[in-house]
Amino acid sequence: MDSKKILLIEDDISLQNLIDDYLKDYKYECTIFSSPKSALEDFSKNCSEYSLVILDLGLPEMDGFDLLKRLKDIQDIPVIISTARDDLGNKIYGFELGADDYLSKPYEPRELVLRIDAVLKRYVNESTYSVGEFKIDKSTNQIYLNSDEIEFTKIESEIFKLFLSSPNKIISREVIVNQTSLKDDTKNRTVDMHVSNIRFKIGDDSKEPRYIKSVWGIGYKFINDDN
Repeated sequence: MDSKKILLIEDDISLQNLIDDYLKDYKYECTIFSSPKSALEDFSKNCSEYSLVILDLGLPEMDGFDLLKRLKDIQDIPVIISTARDDLGNKIYGFELGADDYLSKPYEPRELVLRIDAVLKRYVNESTYSVGEFKIDKSTNQIYLNSDEIEFTKIESEIFKLFLSSPNKIISREVIVNQTSLKDDTKNRTVDMHVSNIRFKIGDDSKEPRYIKSVWGIGYKFINDDN
């Protein structure tokens, strides 16, 4: 059984070690950060490697809720909040921002494992999801437009799924490069070429875009009126 990688953002060293040691027994591998800024930098480059985030709210440099929003802007990944803030208002706000579960400290490590298992099971069972007129089959990585399969190349699929993960948000060329197989090719025109191919395959017009809008000097924005 392969280990699943978890991003643990927690500034309590003793709790870091406790969670890390305990999760290893259940085949979960933790990458740990005390600094939210360092965690965000790592996640922006390596988000595809992680299965789940465990997030403390009382962090230095940045409030945990702000960090949650920024993580979700990069990728819609399962997030379990682990915090001493146990009031109802914080719980509600966390779920509104997209948290998948909320654990109030102190708790038994076994409970955390059960929560992780349950959250990941929900995500696995959701084998397909839709964004506007597009449907993504997570089991095959295939993308459909109105039930018609789109013949993307590997890199085109990676870029387009990045767009779909952040509808109506500007995605810079730098982010596209860092979060796809383009990491070794930083030329802006290479990104633009792939986006042009994507537009052609989904029947989009760069002059009157229905799906992908160019943002001059920055990158692109996927348009989804349903979001």
